[in-house]
Amino acid sequence: MSIVIAVDGTAASGKGTLAKKLAAHFGFHHLDSGSLYRLIALGVTDSGGDPNNEADALKAARAIDPTRGNDPRIRSAEIGKAASQVSVFPTVRAELLAYQQKFAAKPPGAVIDGRDIGTVVCPDATAKLFVDARPEIRAHRRWLELKASGAAPDEALILREIVERDARDSGRALAPMKPAPDAVLLDTSALDIDAAFKAALAIVQPKVEEALKAQPKG
Repeated sequence: MSIVIAVDGTAASGKGTLAKKLAAHFGFHHLDSGSLYRLIALGVTDSGGDPNNEADALKAARAIDPTRGNDPRIRSAEIGKAASQVSVFPTVRAELLAYQQKFAAKPPGAVIDGRDIGTVVCPDATAKLFVDARPEIRAHRRWLELKASGAAPDEALILREIVERDARDSGRALAPMKPAPDAVLLDTSALDIDAAFKAALAIVQPKVEEALKAQPKG
């Protein structure tokens, strides 16, 4: 049985970076589930569709191309907003659920980050984190990322979009963003990435080691 580390959390909390570092540490596969929704949003946009239209979103979900995951456009604020919009549709989420669960079964293990991994996609995950930080901290981090890429957005606008996204993701009827009952909350507001990784590893490693010991030998 594959080992799964679920890393859920809010936008710009650091969950994606932590998930990548955890995957590299354990030699596990990594999946950014948010990138799947961003790819759907990109598909809708490229086809001239409406991310608030379920039929347009489902069509893009069925034609998703994971090889486009490195397209820099999926990291734009526009696509990020559209990704949150398409993610509310039950048909879209159902389309991606099987894909994510198949990925989670890859040996020797997988680290998946998103917003409903520990609650819906992999409720029996070996270890679960919920990563968060104060909205103003997350807005500043996103502003720094965008500034480094050559953009100069208004930080107040980023903060407003983050607050709106939190409300949309946590308030949707299907698979709302919330910590799983057995997830450990990791607040990264006062932590740099090295300190956050150290804290995450201290939470996750004992559970991974226990699961590895329980696996049949041979």
